[in-house]
Amino acid sequence: MTKQHQNWSPYDNNGGTCVAIAGADYCVVAADTRAVGCISPFTGAVRQKLGMLRVISHLGMFGGELSRADKSLMASSGFQADVRALQKVLAARHLIYQHQHNKQMSCPAMAQLLSNTLYYKRFFPYYAFNVLGGLDTEGKGCVFTYDAVGSYERVGYSSQGSGATLITPFLDNQLKSPSPLLLPAKDAVTPLSESEAIDLVKTCFASATERDIYTGDKLEIVVINADGIRREYMELRKD
Repeated sequence: MTKQHQNWSPYDNNGGTCVAIAGADYCVVAADTRAVGCISPFTGAVRQKLGMLRVISHLGMFGGELSRADKSLMASSGFQADVRALQKVLAARHLIYQHQHNKQMSCPAMAQLLSNTLYYKRFFPYYAFNVLGGLDTEGKGCVFTYDAVGSYERVGYSSQGSGATLITPFLDNQLKSPSPLLLPAKDAVTPLSESEAIDLVKTCFASATERDIYTGDKLEIVVINADGIRREYMELRKD
């Protein structure tokens, strides 16, 4: 009789969906607050605790207030333990940068730091799928999308997580980002106004929640512009 060995994996996928859209002078980063374990969702208290970690500041503690000086924000889905470990590493390295240079790290610099951090762990990678959004040195919105081992690209919009397969085609249809193969290169920022981008994000999540059981509960939207950072919330399906 063949012995049956239980498979064990150091990884889990706690679900969730993240979206980022870059505009001419703003960036919208959004994520839902649902986190799941194995098949069934966690209880409400644990789900809220884990899900709120998905939208973070590179400076503050997890779920803490964002400084008005911040010009970058990361949203992550995947294995929440690895997401939290990655957040701690980035927060520590950004703090070192501030002490050495006496200034905030720009969003493109943070994008390179995140890529290096993920690539450094490529043989036992962080099971985290990240979207980094913010303002570049010229004040334009920028979005960087990643895979688990640090390959990244600057785009006008991106989605990661369990609902990305539903949201990305919709964003492609609505925003029609130019191909990166076109020469001369075209600006990837979206033509929408800030309010239109926020409405589009809400529509994306409202639709994805109907089809993806790993996305839901509440939507947290963070808008970054020249005036600082503000948050908006929207209730999603609870079932």
